[in-house]
Amino acid sequence: MATIGAHGIVARLPEGFEGRIFVRPSSLGSTYPVAQFATFPLPDDIGDFGSGAVNLMGSEDVFATLFEYGPESLGTALFARQGRPETFSPQDFSPIVLRRGLVGQSGTQWFFTEAGRPFSFYAVLGSHVLRDRLVPRVNMLLASLALSPALAAGTAPAPRWN
Repeated sequence: MATIGAHGIVARLPEGFEGRIFVRPSSLGSTYPVAQFATFPLPDDIGDFGSGAVNLMGSEDVFATLFEYGPESLGTALFARQGRPETFSPQDFSPIVLRRGLVGQSGTQWFFTEAGRPFSFYAVLGSHVLRDRLVPRVNMLLASLALSPALAAGTAPAPRWN
């Protein structure tokens, strides 16, 4: 099991997943961390929420993004939920949640605050019909994440495993 980590986000990648954690250059907009995960090869240049990647998914694939928002989002109604969901159920996924609806796919998005940081977790399943089989893979990924409070540059706290 590979482990990746950067910017206060650590993931112990479940079998079959690859991932990356990065901050886009300020000239491109958001300067907060983005973590992307997939069960298929991630193209180099994709959107934060998977544009340019989800169209490459097979029916058995999963794509997910953990996207951090700025501190101005803390305390807002959208980020009132404390902590990420423990698990998802197949009923949490729907074709109408997708940012870019592709026939047959299904998605979910959850906004929350954890470790004093506002996040969105967005996941896409390659097949809505196969969600009973694919949602446990999303849950394994979700459980693999550890989030630390944001710190000044040059400091590195131990991650909190949930």
